[in-house]
Amino acid sequence: MIPLDELRAARERLQGGIVETGCRRSFALEESLGGGVRVALKAEFQQRTGSFKDRGALNKLLVMGEAARGRGVVAASAGNHAQALAFHAARLGVACSIVMPEAAPLVKVANTKRYGAHVVEMGQTLSDGIDEVERLAHRYGSTPVHAFDDLDVIAGQGTMALEMLEQAPDATVFVVPVGGGGMISGIASAVKALRPGARVVGVEAAAAPAAFQSLEEGEPAHVESADTLADGIAVKRIGDLTFPIVQALVDDVVLVDEAEIAAAVFFLLEREKMVVEGAGAVGVAALLAGKAPLADDETAACVLSGGNIDVNIISRLIDRGLWADGRVARFRVSARDRPGFLNKLTAVVAKAGANVLEVEHVRGFGDISVGDVDIGLLVETRGRDHGAEIAAQLRSLGYEVDEEL
Repeated sequence: MIPLDELRAARERLQGGIVETGCRRSFALEESLGGGVRVALKAEFQQRTGSFKDRGALNKLLVMGEAARGRGVVAASAGNHAQALAFHAARLGVACSIVMPEAAPLVKVANTKRYGAHVVEMGQTLSDGIDEVERLAHRYGSTPVHAFDDLDVIAGQGTMALEMLEQAPDATVFVVPVGGGGMISGIASAVKALRPGARVVGVEAAAAPAAFQSLEEGEPAHVESADTLADGIAVKRIGDLTFPIVQALVDDVVLVDEAEIAAAVFFLLEREKMVVEGAGAVGVAALLAGKAPLADDETAACVLSGGNIDVNIISRLIDRGLWADGRVARFRVSARDRPGFLNKLTAVVAKAGANVLEVEHVRGFGDISVGDVDIGLLVETRGRDHGAEIAAQLRSLGYEVDEEL
């Protein structure tokens, strides 16, 4: 456990350097969960660089002596830690080098450079960059700043919980994303010291279950993580410092799959008007999927840890969310190729109060007979029942209809 006085000292140290983010009730989420549960969302995606990493990075910089700051800092990171360390190092006049994988998202590389860091792009994974970090640290005397396996970084992340305990005084469950374990270690330390009866539930992507597997085996385990929307928490190994804290203080760690993460990002965007990255939305994913169940009289405080998501991914998630919700349907309609056929189809859709988004007209290819035509319609509907109603109306006209709702 990180001592409470260290967490409080870190909070005092960070005053004015980070955003004290809000933690407001989510009436939309409460409605979706039903019963008498209450949920508060901690909006860490509103930090200066878009994630909770600001807290740990700045705390580490502030506890370093002037001589150490004069020699600079170096870290390996593919995203949020890189941006946070680069931003706050520049603000404090500290030289900063970041080793990033060659495949790191371009927007995160660009932001890290924009914040003033010297970026070295090498290797395919973060592990490939560790040797370079050690080389730079040895050459320049720079201080390596680990993204999560550092007690000062953990203490900085734990300041979030001190805010949450004040902002959600009735919270009985704290739902926290888990990657390397730095954030949940700091949060659990604060919660168990000040509200020992409360539960702390960690949430990981099923594609990168480093903490879950480590707890199963009783020691830090190496996992081969797959591609995941929650790239910000996709680590291959939990930290050596964070694992015993998680093992001792965290009540449960649960896994969410890719469809559940996508649904959570879409839910937050549409219902809460919040742009949250996959890693930041896993807690909401667990709540919506019933994997972090709440009793009727419980209140959950759920961390939205980051919002650095590619806008192209947002577009895809919106499409997927509409499809999963039944508000977009695709129909394939086959009939004899006669003048006015397309007009009849679109008239049925219009009369039903739906909207045609795309039309595909196929005559000479596919498995249709010569003289027939296939029309593919992508239609915006009010939901699955509405889509089924449109399909039934088309069939009533004698057309062969394949539907994907």
